[in-house]
Amino acid sequence: MTVRIRLYTEQDRERWDGFVNASDSSACYHLAGWKNVIERSFGHRTYYLLAEDSGNEIKGILPIVQLKSVIFGNFMVSLPYFNYGGICARNDEIGRLLLEEAVLIGRRQGAEHLELRHTRHMDGKLQEKTSKVSMTLSLPRQSQELWDGFPSKLRSQIKKPSKEGMYFRIGGEDELESFYSVFSINMRELGTPVYSIEFFRSILREFPDKARICTVYAPDGTAVASGFLVGFKSTLEIPWASSISSYNRHSPNMLLYWSVLQFACEKGYATFDFGRSTPGEGTYRFKQQWGAKPVQLYWHYWLKNGGQMPGLNPHNPKYQTAIRIWRRLPVSLTRLIGPMIVKNLP
Repeated sequence: MTVRIRLYTEQDRERWDGFVNASDSSACYHLAGWKNVIERSFGHRTYYLLAEDSGNEIKGILPIVQLKSVIFGNFMVSLPYFNYGGICARNDEIGRLLLEEAVLIGRRQGAEHLELRHTRHMDGKLQEKTSKVSMTLSLPRQSQELWDGFPSKLRSQIKKPSKEGMYFRIGGEDELESFYSVFSINMRELGTPVYSIEFFRSILREFPDKARICTVYAPDGTAVASGFLVGFKSTLEIPWASSISSYNRHSPNMLLYWSVLQFACEKGYATFDFGRSTPGEGTYRFKQQWGAKPVQLYWHYWLKNGGQMPGLNPHNPKYQTAIRIWRRLPVSLTRLIGPMIVKNLP
């Protein structure tokens, strides 16, 4: 079988998404719409590769984004900002051809490395990180069945915020301001630059049938916990969730997650994805108490000059001073300058 690798064009969108929807190894972030979201929100150059046979049937895809800055360097990721991406192909040989083309592009663009975010181990010469997992929960058809399986302590924690007058709403763009208010405060407290609100607005508009926001409110109407949801095939994912620490004693995050799990069951999703965690850390244990199980993530690297894999993460000691300073900044200032920084952090 003769296969050629070429760059995606807008005319390919229907066939590209058709391949993604039919593939057993695809993620939501393989959909072509994320190319539009990333280009509009961050201005990055993208290289969406497709492999097609002589009959113009797509046999594999690889979406790549180039991040280039003076501070963090020049590198390529599939896919930045999200947990999943990488090669999606009918077989390993097609995957190899896509990788070879990606490396050629990386060399031409002077990239220091190429990062591929997979959920499976790849044989070959790529270096591999396995320090992260996704936490997923299999869902019953009825939320009551899920509720009945929770330990009594967890059920009590879920009931507490409602007894104190807290309530939740699930919506779309109408919930964006509430989500962003909570999210930006939480990111400042973590010492992490915040995405722009337009990034999330772009997602909601590009995927109106897949993206939702769930927000928990205090009795006075203050948004105190919120999560951004993305549904794809049989899985509902919460890639971003935050709560305001001063309300932690009221457990609004417990109501948030239970509301989202109820929503997932009602909409017929079979799996809930709590997002990425490091085994043994606090977020891992929080997700574990709901019954979530770890799914190993494999991040693979082509490195231009060999050597060590990149360490662009908050645990890197060289970023600790910047994190401490960021935590002291006014939230309004972090909303202003954060998007300019975080656009270059994968």
